This record gives sequence, structure tokens and C-alpha cells, in this order.
Amino acid sequence: MKPQLPAIGKVSSEIFDEIILPRLGRKHPEILMGPRHGVDVGVVDLGNGQVMVTTTDPIFVVPPYGWERSGWFAVHILASDAVTSGIRPRYITMDLNLPLSMTREAFDALWSVIHRECDKIGMAILSGHTGRYEGCEYPMIGGATVIGIGPKDRYVTPDMARPGDVVIITKGAAIEAAGLFAVTFPGRVAERYGEKAAREAEEIFWQMSVVEDALTAVEVGVREDGVTAMHDATECGVWGGLFEVAQASGVGMTVDKDKIIVQDAVRNVCDLFGIDPYSSISEGTLILTCRPHKAPEAILRLSDKGIPASTVGEIVESRQGMRFFEHGTAHDLVHPKVDPFWNAFGKAASQGG
Repeated sequence: MKPQLPAIGKVSSEIFDEIILPRLGRKHPEILMGPRHGVDVGVVDLGNGQVMVTTTDPIFVVPPYGWERSGWFAVHILASDAVTSGIRPRYITMDLNLPLSMTREAFDALWSVIHRECDKIGMAILSGHTGRYEGCEYPMIGGATVIGIGPKDRYVTPDMARPGDVVIITKGAAIEAAGLFAVTFPGRVAERYGEKAAREAEEIFWQMSVVEDALTAVEVGVREDGVTAMHDATECGVWGGLFEVAQASGVGMTVDKDKIIVQDAVRNVCDLFGIDPYSSISEGTLILTCRPHKAPEAILRLSDKGIPASTVGEIVESRQGMRFFEHGTAHDLVHPKVDPFWNAFGKAASQGG
């Protein structure tokens, strides 16, 4: 039986490989990295020792979060994939297909935050399209492409991990899942854990970015002398992200599950809404592989920026497979395929705040 499109969320690797990958338009020799499942960026050789890195994602805006949160989140989702290349984002192009319900005042508030966050990251808004249309609705109100330009010998992609590398994870599991649940259903979190715990959970929202994580990590060096691969753990969370890095690089991986950070506030929210933190969407969690001699410095630099990180495993030869250990017992590391966040979030929404 041929694989089918998912009920919700990203397409599977099988759909990608069978339908998308064989049909990618005109081939050009300067493309160093084209579309690949589990790889966040494309890379083009510009000549003269420079490359262009691109990534494309939806513009995701949720008005109930408020325009401050909504604008911040929209920009950082877009920039986070781009920085996994190790190259700082420089330009962004945006297509905004606004719902008819959006007012001038609301758009002004949203755009002010988008401009501010782009400026902070260093991105110029290069081109775009903006309009209001029937059939367009929140949260996905368009799409954007982020572009970075940098030295050819300074970029990394998820296919560069190699045996002997140390595997490091920042912030821990289920950052996005917990952050979105906490700001959407604060009353339910407070009812179970108290007002103080609910406020702490809401603060997780502002961790949903790997911009600082990635740019800090590559300060130690790249490739032979530092970070070899980076990946933002989005849909299917930490397990999905780890699997995708190993698959992209054609290597094996061993992971100690007990060393993966799960923040107390994250665990509270995941328990309340019945989701597994390790397979839940986790924008803001950076998975990186690093040569062993630079791993301690990478963790120290992240810590100096207030970004918690832990060494959770290592890259091994492909013949050793992908495994994780829990309390000393080995398990196969497999891709979750379906992120539990979406169904749980839909169920919670149907029950009201």
C-alpha cells in the first residue's frame, strides 16, 4: 500500500521521497544542499568562498496570544531553522495573506513586533506581498523565506554529523508544546498546579527560539574543529529530531534518555494534557553534534548565555543502529511519525479554556 498524506502535520519521509524529491525543477550545479527530509536549509554556492543559505516556513500568527507574543513567535520560528546552518540570517521575504477579520490597528501592532524582532536578529525585510483575502484564516497567514550569506567553510547541515561526535541538546524536550499549551490554557494549568506554576509555564513561550542557541554554539568552531550539525526539534520533538540528524548523516546514535532535560514546568504541562514530552513539538530545542574536544566549551558558552544544555549521547557507526537507554535498558530509537501535540491541543481546545 502506498503511504498516504498525514491527517495533520508534516508529510512523512516516504511521501517526501516518493512525490517531492524526484521532482525538483531544474537542476543547477551550484546547489550544495537541496530539499531533504529532516534538513532545515538549502545551500547554494555563490562563488568567491561565499554561500547562500535559505529556509521557508509558514507565517504562524495566533491572535489570542496577543500581538507581542504572536509577532515574536512568527519571526523566531522562521529564523530558527535558518540559524541551524551556523550562518546568521540576513534577509527575509514575506507573503502575508491576511484574514478579512484583521484590522488596520491589529496589523500595525503585529507588524511593529515583526520589524523589531527582524532588526534584533539582523534581518532586513527584502521583499514581499501583503493582502486580505477570503478563505485565509489564522494561524497560518502566509509564508516566508529567510536568507543568510556567509563563508563557505562556516556552514553546517544535518548531514555532517560523524562517528565520535558528541550529541548535545539545549533547553530540553517539549518546549513548544508546553509553551503553547501554557499560554492558551493558563486557567487549567493554574487549577492543577497553582497560579505561580502557571506563570512559570507561560514563560516557557519565550524559549521557543534557537537563534541565540545556534549562533552561540558555532562560536567554538565548526566541522573538524567544533559543531558538525544542528537541527531544530520541531514536529515529533526530540525523538524526531535525533532520528532525522542520524538519518540525514547516515550514522548511528546512542542516547541516554535520562540526560535529556525536561524542565519542571514542561513536565507539569505535558502531564496535564497527556502528551509525551520526548515526541512532542519542540521549537526552541536545538539538537547539535560536536567534535568531542569542543563539546565542553560549547556547553559552557551556552550556559554563559543562560541557555541550559546537556550532553545526551554520541554518534556511532551506522551498523550500530539508533538506540536510547532508559535506566540502563536499551530501546530502538525510532521516528514517532505523528506528533501527539496536535490531537491533544485540538481536544483541549474543544473542551474550552
